[in-house]
Amino acid sequence: MERAELRRLLGGRAATQSAEPLWIAEADSENFKTAFANAVAGGGDVFLCDPQWGAVEKAHVDGLRKAKIEKRKSKTGHGWLMIPTGGTSGQLRFARHDGGTIAAAVGGFTQHFGLVRVNALGVLPLHHVSGLMAWLRCALTGGSHLQADWKTLETGILPALPAKTDGWFISLVPTQLERLMRQPRAVEWLKRFRAVHVGGAPAWPDLFDRAAAARLPIAPCYGMTETAAMVAALRPEEFLAGARSSGPTMPHAQISVNADGALCVVGESVFRGYYPEWRNERVFETADAGWVDASGHLVVTGRRDAVIITGGEKVQPGEVEAVLRGTGEFSDVVVLGVPDVEWGHLLVAAYPAAPPPRLKKVADAMARQLAPHKRPKIFVPLAAWPANAQGKINRAQVASLARAAIQSGSGTASA
Repeated sequence: MERAELRRLLGGRAATQSAEPLWIAEADSENFKTAFANAVAGGGDVFLCDPQWGAVEKAHVDGLRKAKIEKRKSKTGHGWLMIPTGGTSGQLRFARHDGGTIAAAVGGFTQHFGLVRVNALGVLPLHHVSGLMAWLRCALTGGSHLQADWKTLETGILPALPAKTDGWFISLVPTQLERLMRQPRAVEWLKRFRAVHVGGAPAWPDLFDRAAAARLPIAPCYGMTETAAMVAALRPEEFLAGARSSGPTMPHAQISVNADGALCVVGESVFRGYYPEWRNERVFETADAGWVDASGHLVVTGRRDAVIITGGEKVQPGEVEAVLRGTGEFSDVVVLGVPDVEWGHLLVAAYPAAPPPRLKKVADAMARQLAPHKRPKIFVPLAAWPANAQGKINRAQVASLARAAIQSGSGTASA
């Protein structure tokens, strides 16, 4: 899709062609949409920025602004849209996208769910790939998009959505789903959606079991900034029938597993490279591990770079976090490895200090469900929990705070 056509669909005004880059950092959703639509009409690179970035991210962006980077623009106009990724891991990067990758992702989504128009209630910010694509799916198919404030939803103020032939979609991270499910009115509200996409972080089995018992139309999905959001998704009817995978691959992508156990993606929605570089490889090797089962459904086991080696044994933190969350004692929890002379890495569980968990109950659950080497040795409460407004955790900051707490003598040894 050419920029002129994308601009037309978004309602942007015609602009004088300029090679100057444009940086969008708008907190207000309507201002963002206007700025983005108008930026598309230009000829320069477009960078999406989080208006709440801290000093580290802002310094990185300032460095890019000032750097004299060799212009290697594709003859076909590829790679002009820079979507941020990796900020919470401490390494902010911009993934190159364009009208072609966006159109492929939208087309694959509509085919997968059998849609003519996409209607979505956006909860995630528009500079984030999930929030951005929720809007663009609507804009490119002639559907409706409404942006909601997460804090307002969390208080129980839930918008009434007009009836639509193709229904409504919403995308949530697991923590958001957990919080909404605490409200009976919100559970009834979620039932009215065609699909409630859940992704962005591993969900714990107990959460999905409770959602299924409530007959919520959950659609677990898999994707990332580099793939223009979803490349696999379970359909709600499959979820309610008992499936718990990330679903089949969407029509616009192919997912395979290489010899190292890494998930690899091929398709027209895959990014063109990390700015200022370009990708030439056909296959994108992700940092995620998993497999494709006999029914063609994707099963994601976690990030390969997140594996913790403690006492010579490998531990996938997502597996341990799922057990801890399943106890019902933690509103949030992160399992991490802290360097240790004896163990190599000491397995630690950090969590919000309030409300305090019953650690005896947690210890009993771990004894039943986890091998000894997978059980955290220390539990660390953190008074300041580093999560954004949507509930996404800054794991690098959790690790830093947990190490400091342990060094100061805080934390409780596991029973």
